[in-house]
Amino acid sequence: MLAQGDAVSRAVAGLLLVMSVASWVVILVKAWLLSRATGDLARATAAFWQSASIEEAAQKIPVFDRQALLLPLVQAAQQVQKNRLLDAVVASTLAHAADLPQQLTRLLRDALHQILRKLQFGQILLATVGAIAPFVGLLGTVWGIYQALADIASAGQITIDQIAGPVGEALIMTAAGLAVAIPAVLAFNVYGRMIGRIEADLEGFARDLRDLVAAP
Repeated sequence: MLAQGDAVSRAVAGLLLVMSVASWVVILVKAWLLSRATGDLARATAAFWQSASIEEAAQKIPVFDRQALLLPLVQAAQQVQKNRLLDAVVASTLAHAADLPQQLTRLLRDALHQILRKLQFGQILLATVGAIAPFVGLLGTVWGIYQALADIASAGQITIDQIAGPVGEALIMTAAGLAVAIPAVLAFNVYGRMIGRIEADLEGFARDLRDLVAAP
């Protein structure tokens, strides 16, 4: 089909191939990262609450938190504790003008946003491939049918063999577009749920950490 196709057909097939390879790379990498992050987060959280202090927890967590999901939150709490000791020195800056609970809330929020950006890696690509791959395949089909009908019209004689072969080959593009889009959409939905659960756990930990550090 590609040997008999023109530049448009080859370009559509090449684009579908690129989207398929890119989406599968993201699917496999995110499957490994998210599965590891889910287990690491549970172990790192347990290690934190079994520590005698935040400083001790910050030294123990990196062993369990290989994706650095919990460590930025703990480091934010450490920073606030340092600010509490140096309050008279750092109060001259706007970042430290608020009281300590507000500083902690801001630092935890910034750290949480940084973590979520890491977890959301590749989600836009999967959503984009899932949305446009069927239309790219449909474009290839429409163009292939148009070319087949143009060739039939120029031949002057119309038989079922002349129609069935080229049209059937053109419809393969639609199937290829769906084959590229379906895994990307499924992965996007599955990973979205996994990221949502991890985000909920991180937000709960951040609230508990804020209450712990802000306590008088």
